[in-house]
Amino acid sequence: MNKEVKAFIKETIGVIVIAFVLAMFLRNYVIEGREIPTGSMLPTVQLNDRIWVNRFIYRFKEPVRGDIVMFQPPSNLNSETPYLKRVIGLPDESVEMKNQKVYVNGHALQEPYIAEPLDYEFGPVVVPDGCLLVLGDNRNNSYDSHEWNAWLTEDRLMGKAIAVYWPIGHFKLLPREVSFE
Repeated sequence: MNKEVKAFIKETIGVIVIAFVLAMFLRNYVIEGREIPTGSMLPTVQLNDRIWVNRFIYRFKEPVRGDIVMFQPPSNLNSETPYLKRVIGLPDESVEMKNQKVYVNGHALQEPYIAEPLDYEFGPVVVPDGCLLVLGDNRNNSYDSHEWNAWLTEDRLMGKAIAVYWPIGHFKLLPREVSFE
């Protein structure tokens, strides 16, 4: 093998190694692509959509109401599969579900993203410090905080979902959209 071929092979291997290390760093600490296996976030995120998850945002700021978050479920659920839900209740807030609506500290939320009005009641409960109450947008068909008998602790957050990127026809940014009536 001549010098040029050896140099080309060495350079190619170097580029591949650097690309692999950079890809692993980006995936683990910056942005990750995930496929959605359930319909709990319908109509916002469709079954089998692929989303980008910002993995570093919660190292610098706290989650806010309306963020769509990916997280490891509470340990009592015995599931290794990450969940995707919307943040509704923040620490020290009272949350109640009644009259087909969600109330936070006694004020009804305006939620244009939900699939249909609630068909159940829950609470009132006060979200403990360091915890969140999360719900799927497909409220009546979502296994979420109102059924777990456990709190989602902030240390289980994996990141914030920022966009649907596949299929290309579903591409969209994922805004918060939540407000009070």
